[in-house]
Amino acid sequence: MTKACFLLAALLLALASCLARSVLQAAPSPLRLERLADGVFVAFGSMALMTRENEGAIANLGVVIGEDAVAVIDTGGSEREGERLLAAIHALTAKPIRYIVNTHVHPDHVFGNAAFEGSGAIFVGHKNLPGALAQRGPFYLKAFRRSLGDALINEVKIVAPSELVEGSMRLDLGGRSLSLKAWPPAHTDNDLTALDSATGTLFAGDLLFVRHVPVLDGSIRGWLVALDAIEQIPQAPVVPGHGPVPADWHLAIAEQREYFQRLTMDVRGLISRGAPIDAATDAAQAEKGRWELFEDYNARNATAAFSELEWE
Repeated sequence: MTKACFLLAALLLALASCLARSVLQAAPSPLRLERLADGVFVAFGSMALMTRENEGAIANLGVVIGEDAVAVIDTGGSEREGERLLAAIHALTAKPIRYIVNTHVHPDHVFGNAAFEGSGAIFVGHKNLPGALAQRGPFYLKAFRRSLGDALINEVKIVAPSELVEGSMRLDLGGRSLSLKAWPPAHTDNDLTALDSATGTLFAGDLLFVRHVPVLDGSIRGWLVALDAIEQIPQAPVVPGHGPVPADWHLAIAEQREYFQRLTMDVRGLISRGAPIDAATDAAQAEKGRWELFEDYNARNATAAFSELEWE
């Protein structure tokens, strides 16, 4: 083989490799969507922190298909996960995606938004969500670059909702609708739930955690009130933001309520004894064996609860 032929062969091989990589990038493997009810599907996230290995795929994501259109509830923890969710939807139906509903500001629920920007969908969120994204977005990108790595995080674009929910809103999908409710501060100050009219399925976002210890980023008192209100909604089943769909959602709410009640009682006891906020990390230790990721989040929850309850 002449030198020229060798160089040409090497160039063609490199070009073929680039084309192969491009094809793989253009066709991400679809997420696994599990059918929960008629026209209702869920991609269940890992019970874990966001990492490079899981590509941020730790939150539960929902898809509701009506006669005319599709709604997506949360888009995942990276643009790559969002692309995989989009591929899974296209494998299910040719109907257009009309709405992207973000249940709150946290990265594992909104970092996949950019994958849907070209879909023509309307992004919907709590009235406080744009402000929360503007304030926290740069911090989230910086913080999660350490855990997800530049290859994933550099693709993320913060996409704010254009349709805002202040009280309630109904989204028509043809033959079924989603009833959205904006909640006062609880898990965050921008929580949104979505109730499917056709099946009674409630997408609770992170107002409900199952097995995964709840994560407090809003108001512990407000969250306890929200749990009471959620129990009054006629619904079945309930999709939590993290963890499996509970066989008994009343029990799941009761278990979460007990965690917050224990946390509240312990923190109030510390405050009444004049303990410093550093002592709050000892709160709710009796709950340790009941929740996964307890060591990762309980101390943070206790500190947040202390900051709120010391001003009662």
